[in-house]
Amino acid sequence: VGSRCGAAEFACRVNAAVELLDAGAPAAEAARMLADRFDCSQRQARRYVDRAAGGGRVVVAAEETVVFTVKLPAPLAIRVRERARESGGTLSALVTRALTEFLVRGQARPRLW
Repeated sequence: VGSRCGAAEFACRVNAAVELLDAGAPAAEAARMLADRFDCSQRQARRYVDRAAGGGRVVVAAEETVVFTVKLPAPLAIRVRERARESGGTLSALVTRALTEFLVRGQARPRLW
């Protein structure tokens, strides 16, 4: 208790919450069960339940992730955050998808320089 879990553990906990909710457990009971199962606070367990209720299952990235900091114009950063919020996904997932699509499209075209 007291330390952050990694992405894989977070996914495991949220997905466990999804299973409990899908089985008909009330949110409060699901949080109590998660707190016991994962030895975390009921407050944190409730966050997993809320995430499960609002976003469903979490998919774990097969690849290791790293922090990659970039500077963007403020209006663009605002638009990207808004899009991530609207999609119900994370900022990292949105940027990963966008950059992957951009790079794939770039490989399909010959370079002009």
